[in-house]
Amino acid sequence: MAGGEAKEIHAVMFPYFAFGHISPFIQLSNKLSLHGCRISFLTPPGNVSRIKSSFLVTSTIQIIPIQIPKVQGLPPHLHNTSEMTPEMHELLKEALDLMQPQIKTLLSELRPQFVFFDFAHHWVPKLCSQLGIKTLAFSVFSAISGAYITVPARFIGVETEEPTVDDLKKPPCGYPQTSFTSLKAFQAQDLSYVYKSFNGRPAVYHRAVDGFNSCSAILLKSCNEMEGPYVDFIKTQYRKPVLLTGPLTPDPPSGVLDEKWATWLAQHPPKSVIFCSFGSETFLKDDQLKELATGLELTGLPFFLVVNFPGGMEARAELDRVLPKGFMEAIKGRGVVHSGWVQQQLILAHESVGCCICHSGFSSIMEALMNDCQLVLLPLKGDQFLNSKLVAGDMKAGVEVRREEDEYFSKENIKEAVETVMVHVDKEAGVSIRQNHMKWKDFLLNAEIQDKLISNLVEQLKAML
Repeated sequence: MAGGEAKEIHAVMFPYFAFGHISPFIQLSNKLSLHGCRISFLTPPGNVSRIKSSFLVTSTIQIIPIQIPKVQGLPPHLHNTSEMTPEMHELLKEALDLMQPQIKTLLSELRPQFVFFDFAHHWVPKLCSQLGIKTLAFSVFSAISGAYITVPARFIGVETEEPTVDDLKKPPCGYPQTSFTSLKAFQAQDLSYVYKSFNGRPAVYHRAVDGFNSCSAILLKSCNEMEGPYVDFIKTQYRKPVLLTGPLTPDPPSGVLDEKWATWLAQHPPKSVIFCSFGSETFLKDDQLKELATGLELTGLPFFLVVNFPGGMEARAELDRVLPKGFMEAIKGRGVVHSGWVQQQLILAHESVGCCICHSGFSSIMEALMNDCQLVLLPLKGDQFLNSKLVAGDMKAGVEVRREEDEYFSKENIKEAVETVMVHVDKEAGVSIRQNHMKWKDFLLNAEIQDKLISNLVEQLKAML
């Protein structure tokens, strides 16, 4: 930095077009803008209004619309993955690869010092090197999952083009020794998608690893306090700077809880209600939904179950088809089954809510830990399996629902997990889980610690200039 002058950081954010990816990029943008960084945020036009409402009013963030190139089979009106089929997800990656000329022109005009890019955009470092721009491969996944899934060591001892299910049941060579030792066959089978190529395009694994290998630095949405051994393993795998954002704790929710839900929650005693939700893009199979709903009923506790279905399905008809006959009548007053968006943070913060059952998406885990909501983890796909191992195993701040080798869980398994943290609170497991939950809650709510993680990151970015 010439003359030691303090220089304004201008960074471009380029997330994958799924809101599970866009949201962490938004959170990071907000936190960096509070530290004087200027942000240019790239996204297709259809996402702009939703993204705009998530940025701080006083922030130095500019949203720049970009166009998704036409690809046969990819509907032009879809600008994020929320309504896309699995086949369309692969076509979207194809469209992303066609964006290189557009992105190069844009970056030539913007002239940022940094581009923060997502897993699918593995071509960004090479493009940016031609323009003298530094790149950060920002992983929105936990370090435990990145260390297990997207490291070069994953292919050590693998004798086929893709790792087998048996390969994926075991951690990669050199993986840190922690409470987590292996995955079940159904979990490993789910991860195998990461290594598959579609339409002749690079697999997710190869996109991610190529991006990590060729970027200026790797950026993880984590911290040493939570995931130190996994962060260290990633450092040894890539031998380049690995920077940390911290867990990117969400800002306190604004607004007021809908009167309908506030009134219903207020009818129940403090810390008695189970809130259960699986995000907008994780869907339950028929038998899973049936066992979950009847398991919640079996606990005898009041519950609020949010169930969503893939685009095009009529939620009420699906619920009537899957749930036992007379179920809705039987739970009247004690249970709610809802489809669609809800104010999750405001619900979790309500004094009547004492337990959160979730799919182990990392944002949902953070929101539950920051409130007095005991965590019951029911991972259903991908990195969720590893997030659950981290929280229930290493952090000992939640309980995972017991599963069979074929991924089946019963209503009794749901009841057992809930009772561990909500009923048997004087027994060993329940006692230690609650104590650890409180420890991590204090850590996440310590504004000084969380802000220090971001100020350290800003100093590291300045040192790269």
